[in-house]
Amino acid sequence: MTEFVRIAVANSIGFITLDRPKALNSLSLDMIRAITAALLSWRGDDGVRAVVIHSSSERAFCAGGDIRFFHDAGRSTPQGGSALLEDFFTEEYALNHLIHHYPKPYIALMDGIVMGGGMGVAQGGAANRMRVVTERTKMAMPEVNIGLFPDVGGSYFLSRAPGQLGAYLGVTGEVIAAADALYADLADVCLPSAQIPALIDMLHTTQAPDVRAAIREFAAPFAAQTDPARSMLAQERAAIDRHFAHDAVPAIAASLAADTRDFAQKTLDTMKKRSPLMMCVTLTQVRRGAAMDVAECLRMERNMVRRSFEQGEVLEGIRSVVIDKDNAPQWSPATLEEVTAGMVERFFEPAWPAHAHPLRDLA
Repeated sequence: MTEFVRIAVANSIGFITLDRPKALNSLSLDMIRAITAALLSWRGDDGVRAVVIHSSSERAFCAGGDIRFFHDAGRSTPQGGSALLEDFFTEEYALNHLIHHYPKPYIALMDGIVMGGGMGVAQGGAANRMRVVTERTKMAMPEVNIGLFPDVGGSYFLSRAPGQLGAYLGVTGEVIAAADALYADLADVCLPSAQIPALIDMLHTTQAPDVRAAIREFAAPFAAQTDPARSMLAQERAAIDRHFAHDAVPAIAASLAADTRDFAQKTLDTMKKRSPLMMCVTLTQVRRGAAMDVAECLRMERNMVRRSFEQGEVLEGIRSVVIDKDNAPQWSPATLEEVTAGMVERFFEPAWPAHAHPLRDLA
């Protein structure tokens, strides 16, 4: 337990409660360490059959990493690095890897805001995961809005979304709702938020051998309330797949500009507010991630985040959103036309030799 994470075991289920409501459960290094310690201690414990991670707040599951800390730590040295900043990303990505390969059912109750680092602690795994959303869910990988890229395994889970949905979500940073999350395979079941307390009560008493099956049964009566086929992503799927099939962001922008429909023009307007450089980096990242496993994606992202703080776009983005709050970032370069292939490739150049990479031991 830390000040902002509560750990408990009940009914042979480990409960991790994020409890930093004033910061929308933004992850600190201490929080990452507390979650990691709990998962490691339960991994081989026969007395714990599943893990549930949720929030004490109705507003947010987790809004991401503590970006004010990123800004302060990133400005502490000329090249944007500090020991604490390095530790934060290394340990956060190691946690994402641990969750992805966790051997027990891992259930994330994504009620409220779930963005960035919150997605990292919710999207891991495949065989054993269960991701629950509600009508209050506001989901995004919005990093391009602060001059960063969709990390915490975004290379992996965005690149595996149907069609071009992952490229769309990563390049635009758009916020989606519960039905969209289900349609994009970023959630498994939807539940009214008012039922979350009853779900947790059920988890404290159920003797069902499969906890995930018990959750599906609990959520089944409410399934008709959320139809993924009627989601925004479903309705615009053909346009998204057509425009975002291009392998260069200027080509995507040109394709959108030639489409007079409201969706295309709204998407183009959104992209004009994002970092031109980081949109290009993100598209390359998602394309490369499609051919990588989780460990490879996280190692790539760890390298990319080191380059990001060296380059400084993220510091300017955070300044505009959180520090000065002027929402007027001075992106460098300022336009897509000024972004070169060399600028993008720099983010993928090794920052360490392979034997010294901070995540070299991930399997």
